[in-house]
Amino acid sequence: MESIRRTKIADLLKQPAIDTTVNVKGWVRSKRGNKNVNFIALNDGSSIKNVQVVVDVENFDAELLKKITTGACLSVVGKLVASQGAGQSVEIQASDIELYGEANPDEYPLQKKGHSMEFLREIAHLRLRTNTFGAVMRIRHNMAIAIHRYFHEHGFYYFNTPIITASDAEGAGEMFQVTTLDLARTGADGDVAYDKDFFGKKTNLTVSGQLEGELGATALGAIYTFGPTFRAENSNTPRHLAEFWMIEPEVAFIDKDDLMDLEEDFIKYCVQWALDNCMDDLEFLNKMIDTTLLDTLHSVVKEDFVRLPYTEGVKILEEAQAKGHKFEFPVTGWGMDLASEHERFLVEEYFKRPVIMTDYPSEIKAFYMKKNADGKTMQGTDVLFPRIGEIIGGSVREESYEKLTNEIKARGMELDTYKWYLDTRKFGSCPHGGFGLGFERLILFVTGMQNIRDVIPFPRTPKNAEF
Repeated sequence: MESIRRTKIADLLKQPAIDTTVNVKGWVRSKRGNKNVNFIALNDGSSIKNVQVVVDVENFDAELLKKITTGACLSVVGKLVASQGAGQSVEIQASDIELYGEANPDEYPLQKKGHSMEFLREIAHLRLRTNTFGAVMRIRHNMAIAIHRYFHEHGFYYFNTPIITASDAEGAGEMFQVTTLDLARTGADGDVAYDKDFFGKKTNLTVSGQLEGELGATALGAIYTFGPTFRAENSNTPRHLAEFWMIEPEVAFIDKDDLMDLEEDFIKYCVQWALDNCMDDLEFLNKMIDTTLLDTLHSVVKEDFVRLPYTEGVKILEEAQAKGHKFEFPVTGWGMDLASEHERFLVEEYFKRPVIMTDYPSEIKAFYMKKNADGKTMQGTDVLFPRIGEIIGGSVREESYEKLTNEIKARGMELDTYKWYLDTRKFGSCPHGGFGLGFERLILFVTGMQNIRDVIPFPRTPKNAEF
């Protein structure tokens, strides 16, 4: 084979150098033709678009051509020419083909036909080669780039918080334990000798980097975390994962209004980045997955978010229920924890745009949130989105040492576990706040996909840790 530097298909299609000899490498999406000519659709993952390779049958070994089937990996050298066929502007007239790897059509599961998402989850190691998952993963990459760029441009510092921790940031107790002990033996009598464990105490995988992030904010002014988090929550729903990624900015000297401004500006930036940098993939997903996707993304960027106190939100839901709207989980009044369907009703049917809900009852929110003067509500600032429900959970944090200590005690939590956290309220305490954004929920929204298991390469869910 001629020695020519490989060109990625995305670059080839962006600036096609007609009548030059090129080398492309990739996987066969499809092959068709007759006894005189074959047409191979080749894709290398750099673009949703394939490049068509035209093969003059008489110039190639018949046995080689027989082995070129869907899924096979090829290196192709040929002349890039303007295409006469529909669907592509250029094509490659092949002069050399090297078969890197065969894909037996009797065994390769991704033949040229439609596959259900459920089936593709069973072959998560191969589903990345489909058009849909290629598009989702390219968008996922771009969203990570957008997040880092936004915070860098706005003076935040990327701050790495521990994955192994002894504290439960949410106070919910749904954590994965980390241990080097054989618990079946050491805990057989109900008493586990954690002082003999690797860290000398009981430790878990983190549910959030927020508490440590607050330490960073009270030293560096504005930080953000972006890393894996873990919840041992037995939730088999389209919105929950046991292992997912979180973005958690924390900012000193911020109040509730500033925090809501930050949440809205940040998420609009990310959606606009997708529109500016992922249009080929978004157009594909708009056609194949959700025909309202592009309209929804454009409207989120364009519309001002509604700012809605929880009390008003519940009143709207009660009125809707009284007028006959059927909720799966009935609206029970002030103090209830809103379900996704309630959040979506407010966003999709009542206001028809994103909502930032504020001032939740303290009983249904975390211990670290700052209480309002009424003593009953907390300064939460949750962003509710179409199709998703809650996409961001944020709040102003309680900066008073006395109030925070009393809240920890009132909830029956171990004061000693949070001693280091309380030090930020003893030594130079300051007003501060922040939010958490589940990365996969952002990807779910931006791609139009219906299940959170389909926006992460290898989902971790109850009874599933494959691949």
